[in-house]
Amino acid sequence: MGRLRAARDSVLLWFAPARVQDEGTTPDYRFSLANERTFLAWIRTALALIGGGFAVDQFLTDHLTHWARLVLSLGLLAAGVACTLRAVNHWVRCERAMRLGTNLPVSRFPAALAVVVAVLAIAMVTVVLAGWAG
Repeated sequence: MGRLRAARDSVLLWFAPARVQDEGTTPDYRFSLANERTFLAWIRTALALIGGGFAVDQFLTDHLTHWARLVLSLGLLAAGVACTLRAVNHWVRCERAMRLGTNLPVSRFPAALAVVVAVLAIAMVTVVLAGWAG
């Protein structure tokens, strides 16, 4: 129950970033700006994944079977959604850590995202090498 409450409180901070300022001391603004740039980089990555998912679904209708298109596009879209949610969560966690003077949070998410993208890329290469379904 404690983990669920902590997760809920973390998500609530996404929509009330001013509450983060109530904790600790204000860090050097350059660190906060770097944290924001990292957030925006994750959002750009998410947009690219989402765009790729839509592109596979919309533009490869004559070239891939329905199931191949569905799996590839949903995989890219899901990775984009996960990347978006992780971006805001990581931004808040880093901002809190800087204000409290604690270690920055570590995450397995970049490695997991890299594995998902690699698996999807291998699937796409396999589809191309096997020939178009159309």
